[in-house]
Amino acid sequence: MKQSWPTKPTEGPWMVLIGPAGTGKTTLGQEIAARTQRPFVDLDAVADGYYAEVGWSIAELRERITAVGRLAAEAEWEPARAHAVARAVADHPGAVVALGAGHTSYTDARQLAAVRTALSSCPDIVLLLPSPDRETSLSVLRQRCAVGKGRSWIIDGHDFLAHWLDDQGTRLIATRTFHTLDETPARSATRLLRGT
Repeated sequence: MKQSWPTKPTEGPWMVLIGPAGTGKTTLGQEIAARTQRPFVDLDAVADGYYAEVGWSIAELRERITAVGRLAAEAEWEPARAHAVARAVADHPGAVVALGAGHTSYTDARQLAAVRTALSSCPDIVLLLPSPDRETSLSVLRQRCAVGKGRSWIIDGHDFLAHWLDDQGTRLIATRTFHTLDETPARSATRLLRGT
């Protein structure tokens, strides 16, 4: 079957999945890409090259975390994350793209504005959450991250999961919110593609 996604570089990804760690962006993105015969891109997996373009790397981030703490280092890293989003959008027209939690959460309004501008060519930006209830979502995400990633995301006294879950900038970026509840990725993909 011939692929039918847009190919002009001025067009953005076909669908972008955003949300806190543990929401299933990668798993659901792969499922949707397979069903729609589109490429799948996980920004967390390809971002190092984009960070390097502006003088950052994961190794440098780790050094800054040691020097100034995780929260301050994340703030310093925001321009590199925003750059990575803009480059991924430009490089992957027609794809299904998953953005790691930090790629939509910014303390600097300028970086958030840059990301919103970069994503403006994307017709469908889906905020994935387990539940419409905040406490249920936070509990589910905490459990998934503990089991799947071996981490709580509470670092130096800061609750990154709660931070990402409550982030208003991420909500501004989304064109819709989708709750996965306790269903399988296959069932979520079916509902997401139907728009329900």
